[in-house]
Order: sequence, then structure tokens, then C-alpha cells
Amino acid sequence: MLAAAAVLAMLATACGAPEAPDAGAGTTAAEAPISEAPGATETAAPTAGDTGAGDTEAPTPEEAPTGEPVTLNVIDVAGNLQLTQSMIDAYVEANPDKVSQVNYDQAPSPDLAGRIRAQQEGGDLQTDLVLTGTDGLAAGIEFGLWEEIVPAYEETGANLEEILMEPAFNMQSLAQGFGVVITYYPSGPLLEYDPAQVDDPPSTPEELLAWAEANPGKFMYARPANSGPGRTFLMGLPYLLGDEDPQDPESWDNTWAYLEQLGEHIEYYPTGTTQTMTELGQGVRAMVASTTGWDINPRALGTVPKEAEVAFFDDFTWVTDAHYFVVPEGVDDAKMEVLLDLLAWIHTPEENAKAYDAGYFFPGPAVEGATIDMAPEESRAILEEFGRPEYEAAIADNPKELPLDAEALVLAFDMWDRRIGEGKVQEPE
Repeated sequence: MLAAAAVLAMLATACGAPEAPDAGAGTTAAEAPISEAPGATETAAPTAGDTGAGDTEAPTPEEAPTGEPVTLNVIDVAGNLQLTQSMIDAYVEANPDKVSQVNYDQAPSPDLAGRIRAQQEGGDLQTDLVLTGTDGLAAGIEFGLWEEIVPAYEETGANLEEILMEPAFNMQSLAQGFGVVITYYPSGPLLEYDPAQVDDPPSTPEELLAWAEANPGKFMYARPANSGPGRTFLMGLPYLLGDEDPQDPESWDNTWAYLEQLGEHIEYYPTGTTQTMTELGQGVRAMVASTTGWDINPRALGTVPKEAEVAFFDDFTWVTDAHYFVVPEGVDDAKMEVLLDLLAWIHTPEENAKAYDAGYFFPGPAVEGATIDMAPEESRAILEEFGRPEYEAAIADNPKELPLDAEALVLAFDMWDRRIGEGKVQEPE
């Protein structure tokens, strides 16, 4: 068993806030691609005469929240507000009797657990809702920071198995009852490349290794502990290379040997995905590790040329990712009642479809029935221009597996840092 302090430190690093912003996903967590997520802002409720989003049939608390409207303080450490702030704002607009104001904040994930613990231990809890990826979720579970929200949500009539798409519901197991999935994507691993430099992209790890040897310095992926595509690449290789147990990094004999060989042809490992996309866009690199969102969003923003292509490994396995709705332990009953009502709102297909956004967590929605035709017009236009028709079949036809659990993820990052990245990890200049 890893020491608690080591788990906290490594998990905190792993689920850092968006680079600009960032999560991967990883995310798990997930680090969001380059597009600007909302910063520290506040949204005030409208007057009672204003109207909000349409009626929905999602489960809501049996009794409406009573008393004065509350102020909610929300912190995002996964870039999730880019997907959900419009949902939250719509709830505020439609429910001025429940919410008077929402204060939004973003923070680096390394600060999350310590920040929440300090507030709780000091008797001054200033955070009501945390939006996080799998790593931040796990760090809080490790230290007992979160309310067990799932039983409370189910008491309102919510049935997560019915509400969520199957792969999104599968991600619920990582939450252990302390968080609820609100956005989801299959992630990767994918290869993204410049077709002007790559005529015949690799379709197996062996072909990638041969290509990297023939084109030294032209392939890149970021340090997995700081990169959604980096850790998805790391977690996806054991399935491709036939390691004994893809959920146990200590059994990855094939993967570690492969990465050591591949590393001989990699110039350096940046500390975040943004740098890999920037260098791909500049032509410095010809191929990088990617995910569905990191493919679509940077091309929509112009960081990477629209003409960039993606390649799938033969018979690959998606390593999925999600964002969670998490409540710190100690939130008062009045706010908890509103938060459960807000969660039900986010879980309506009409609201959850806003998670298609600009493609950065593609597809994005976690809710059954949240289809692309429900997405905002701007989202549909971006995905029409920068999405890829081949994703639909790839997502449908390839198996999906959960990412590593908290302890295994910490171990994988530590092993990668010692065996692969030592001496070659660099901060961007």
C-alpha cells in the first residue's frame, strides 16, 4: 500500500487543472484541451419574472428547496466548466428562488485536496461543489473529503443506471458513491499526425516504434502525470501489447520495455499536452499522442491545422474518462438540497447535450438521449466542420475499459517517471 501522503501528492499532480485550461483526462482526469474555460466569475440569479430553460423530466428532490435562495461556490479542477457552466447558469436563471448567485473558481488540482482539507479542519468550508476528473475524485476519497452523494441523489428518485449511458455509468464505480458522472468521453489512445510529413501512419505499436526510429525526434507525447493523452497512451498500450494485467502496472513488462525503446527516439517529454499540440501545429513534430477531444478542439482553435489527421491502432481498446459532480463533506442541508436539484437539472438530456461544446471532451454528454441534434447551434457547426465521421464507428466497434484506479495510477506514474521520463521531462520555454 502506498503511503497516504504519496498518494495525495501524485494524484494531485495527475489531475492538474487545464493547461490553458487542462485535465485528460485524465484527464483521467482529465485535462481539457487548449480552449479557454471560464475563469473565476460569478452568475447572479435573474429577477422572478425572467425565464429559464424548458421543462424536463429528470428526477428532482421530492420537495423544492425551502427558505432563502443560496449562494453556491463552485471550484473546477478539470476544465469542466467549459462544458457545464452554461447548464449551471441556465439553472440559476430558471430558479431564482433557489439560487441567488454562483461564484466560479478554477484551481490547479495539486491545490485541491489541501485546500478543501484546510477549509474543513478550520471549520470554514468555502466550497460547495467540486467539478473534477477521476484523479481529483480519488484524492478526496483517499482523505475522506467528500459527501457520499449517490445515496442522497437516489433518494430523490434518480436512477443512475437509467440516466447515464452505459460507458458513463461504468465510470460511476470509480466514484465509490462520492461523486456523480456528469460528462464523459471515450478518450483514446489515438495518434494525431501531419499528413504532409507522414504518408503512411502506424497502425500498431511496432509500426510506431519503427516509424519513430526512422524519424528521430518527430514523435512526442507528454509526461503522463500531467497529460490526458499522455496517460491514455500509457494506459492503452498494455491492451495492445498483451501485458498480463492492463490494470496492474507492475505486470506491464511489454509496455515498459516498449516505452524504453520508443524513448530513445523522443527528444523530450513536455509537462503538458498543449506543448505537443503547439509543436505539431508548428511542424516541429510530425506525430503526437492524442484523444478525440485533443484532436477536434485544437484544430477548431487553429492551434493545429485543420488538415491534421488521426490514426487508430488496430484492435485497440478505448480507455475512458469522465468528469464528476462532487460535494465536500460539511455542506449544509439547504445547499445540499439545491445541489441535488442542480444535479438532476444537469442530467436532463436537453441540458447535458450542451457538453458537446467545441469538441474538447468529444462527445461529452454522459446522459442517455443527449443527442447531437440537441446541442447548441455553435457546437453543431464546430463538430460538422472539425469532427470526424470515422469516430462514430470507432467508438461503437472497439471495447472500452476503465482507467486505472487511484493506487494503480499513482504507481504507473511513478514507474514512468523513474523508468522512462527521468532526465527528459522539460517545462515549456
